[in-house]
Amino acid sequence: MARMFPLPHSLLRRWPGQQAHCFTALSNQPALEAAVADLKQQLRAAGQRGPADLALVFCSTAYATDLQRLLPLLRDAIPSHNWIGCAGGGVVGTDSGGQPHELEHQPGISVSLFELPGSELQLFHLEAGGLPDLDGPSQQWVDWVGAQPEDAHSMLLFIDPGCPAINDLISGLDYAYPQAAKVGGIAGQHNASHGSLLLNDRVVEGAVGCLISGAWRIEPVVAQGCRPIGPVFEVEKAERNVVQRLSDGHNQGTPVACLQAILEGLNPQERELVRHSLFLGVAKSSFQLSSSDTPDDSAFLVRNLIGVDPRTGSVAVGERLRVGQRVQFQLRDANASRQEQRQLLSLQRRRQPEPLAALLFACLGRGEGLYGQPDGDVNACRELFAQVPVAGAFCNGEIGPVAGATHLHGYTASWGFLVPNTPPAVSDMPSGATAS
Repeated sequence: MARMFPLPHSLLRRWPGQQAHCFTALSNQPALEAAVADLKQQLRAAGQRGPADLALVFCSTAYATDLQRLLPLLRDAIPSHNWIGCAGGGVVGTDSGGQPHELEHQPGISVSLFELPGSELQLFHLEAGGLPDLDGPSQQWVDWVGAQPEDAHSMLLFIDPGCPAINDLISGLDYAYPQAAKVGGIAGQHNASHGSLLLNDRVVEGAVGCLISGAWRIEPVVAQGCRPIGPVFEVEKAERNVVQRLSDGHNQGTPVACLQAILEGLNPQERELVRHSLFLGVAKSSFQLSSSDTPDDSAFLVRNLIGVDPRTGSVAVGERLRVGQRVQFQLRDANASRQEQRQLLSLQRRRQPEPLAALLFACLGRGEGLYGQPDGDVNACRELFAQVPVAGAFCNGEIGPVAGATHLHGYTASWGFLVPNTPPAVSDMPSGATAS
């Protein structure tokens, strides 16, 4: 069952001449009341006075036992018409000095207040279970969600880790709201008896979201943190998620045999990475590659290799594959992650150099464990966007689009940049894209 919450304030467009604002605060006070007082003081010092249109709240699971008290305390202290967020394995936020940080393995609460003139917001709550049929009409999904898709171009989406059929839920929301770019993540796990999602004054399970229309939109950037090795293969034989044979031109072999051939051209460091950081990229843009086509790395959805059959040379992948799909082995390390993210963020800066804010939903496997130092992802953002406030959470899975469809990712940084809803200049658009 879906619940739509009436939003009389946020559904009214304010005059577009008003200026948009983003106010941020970050606290690592271990006591909940002290953290809320700290957040209130920071926001007041930053100039926040009247009620915001939207408050985004992310807190670490260190506050799990107090989670049900968090929103009532925040709402009493900080004015905003709408509240949404989740608990995470860590918190991303921007402090009173304007510096973004990633708080891992410690208490942390991040609050971001947005004033978005000319925008419309629709918050929704989806209770777990009972999804509409993906083969039925899309209107069933729209009715279930309760938020209208007209002119909706962006969606924030947070899902409780106990929610069943998460991939089907994401596919259904794509089906019902195909024009809305979706970013978010799977909330953090904890041992308390309630969920991990925050909506207005409650803690809930299932999924929560915010559909955005009007003058502001979210532009997604999905950094999967891998680099390709070896050629692009074509799947010749597969059964569900088990790949049995691959081809490279006229050459065919088992996935294990193909990987062994690739290993011969790798250096010792890369061979060591293969032992524990090997993935498979699955092309999502098209099937068979013609002689005139060039593989597009950004269209590869990186998936885990979850098993090897040494007798047959087959591999099991965390994605169902079909004959004709293109795949490529991938390696993940800190340098590959930095390089890929820098390239993607540079492209985003050329498209929209001055976002109002950046939202980051990062895998628990990133952070200091990947980079060997704190603030690795937010520092990459600040190198290109010197003043942009950053907020978000470390997630159990990240939500973002690849090749026109929304997917659940792992080991990924799923970014959402809040920008004016104006089409990019034609000269800034990727090759082959057209302005609408």
